[in-house]
Amino acid sequence: PLAARDVFRNPWHFLAYGFGAGLARRAPGTAGTVVAIPIYLLVQLGGIWFYLGFTLAAFFAGIAICGYTARKMGIDDPSGVVWDEIVGYLISMAAAPLGVLWIVAGFVLFRIFDIWKPWPIRVLDRRVKGGLGIMLDDVVAGLFTAILLALAVHFLNL
Repeated sequence: PLAARDVFRNPWHFLAYGFGAGLARRAPGTAGTVVAIPIYLLVQLGGIWFYLGFTLAAFFAGIAICGYTARKMGIDDPSGVVWDEIVGYLISMAAAPLGVLWIVAGFVLFRIFDIWKPWPIRVLDRRVKGGLGIMLDDVVAGLFTAILLALAVHFLNL
């Protein structure tokens, strides 16, 4: 892992490490997802088109950001790189209603998919390398979460 001084001195590492959340000794991915919550709350204020544009831009930026830090570290997918969790959570919440229940449900479901890595997430995680590989498994985990949240809204009439 990178030292805190390296994370805070290099803007690429600072972003890749989720503004420092990736420095958490335990569960850095979970810490990165926690950081995503206030970002979600801010970005959703801009409306759906801003939200989707921001999330798409964060995804493409993440390919470069995560790829750069992984290359500098010489590790395929460093555990401290959590920008992918931030983007994955934003995808998870793209169509969710506002509210604490939905924020928590999205958080829990996203972490389950990101940790468990069911098919095809596991395949993507193993086969796609570089910045795209780091990002892609979290994107699919976010899509799975978004689908489950949308189904919950529809069938529970919430």
